[in-house]
Amino acid sequence: MGGCGVGGLRELATSFVVPGPTGVAVRTRLKQLAPADEKVLALVGAHLGSLASGDLRARCADGLEHSAETWAARKRGLTPVSSSRWAGSITKASHDQWALARRGQLAHIQSLEAGIRTIAHRLSLPVGAKGSKKAPGGYRSTQEWHAKARRLHALEDRLERERADREAGTVHVVRGGKGLARTRHQLPAAQLTETQWRERWEASRWFLQADGESGKRYGNETLRIAPDGEVSIKLPAPLAELANAPHGRYVMACQVAFPHRGPEWADRVAANRAVAYRIHWDVARGRWYLTGPGRSRCRRPSRWPPPSRTV
Repeated sequence: MGGCGVGGLRELATSFVVPGPTGVAVRTRLKQLAPADEKVLALVGAHLGSLASGDLRARCADGLEHSAETWAARKRGLTPVSSSRWAGSITKASHDQWALARRGQLAHIQSLEAGIRTIAHRLSLPVGAKGSKKAPGGYRSTQEWHAKARRLHALEDRLERERADREAGTVHVVRGGKGLARTRHQLPAAQLTETQWRERWEASRWFLQADGESGKRYGNETLRIAPDGEVSIKLPAPLAELANAPHGRYVMACQVAFPHRGPEWADRVAANRAVAYRIHWDVARGRWYLTGPGRSRCRRPSRWPPPSRTV
């Protein structure tokens, strides 16, 4: 957008339409599960979670040497102990998690650089110097100046380590979350017993998510939800004896429905379009949840920039 033109009017850039969101996630409860259903979900989640942890470790070890060949090798190694589609979902999730950690690492480096620049600038000014609207002033006292000088050295050391990790392709990822991992050392403050923490930790590391595949029945061969709400799972090879349906599948006793955006989900399923699902156990509530996608509705086009006003 340009500056003010003749007569005090602002020059406008060309208007354009802001696109709406391409998709949303919808969630529903898995109600009235039989004890056998919960047992199967826990066994499958724990088994696949163990495989996912090992695969993420392998992906992090590959670092910047990752390639299509190493990805295929990891998938081939997982297929005999799960299935081809489970292996694809696990390796893709590991790749996405590594990429997310990589982006977070860059953001952290940029944050450190900004902090170092600010502290170095303020240290260069006399104590008590006033700042301006564009730049901060000096520190208020000699004690604060010395404390910030030590802080600057600490940030510079941290930045050096982060840059070295980034150049080497090293990321630090915790399956289950760093916050929950740290809580293990602060159980009284979190008002948790070791058993309660262990339940949350194990559930957070389970893996029960599958990517959809267009053209396949109901859009997903691994976690399949039929139009009538029937839920079935393709069991990993080591748990195939738990199957209660043909082709190594387990059909749960419950039926699900999506109260929010249900018709849109049903349209995707009926057309055999790719539908990804995730099942997770909420330990605090004692409930199982199923998350799936739903296509977003069309939004009224937005215009930007807004109409100009005289100044």
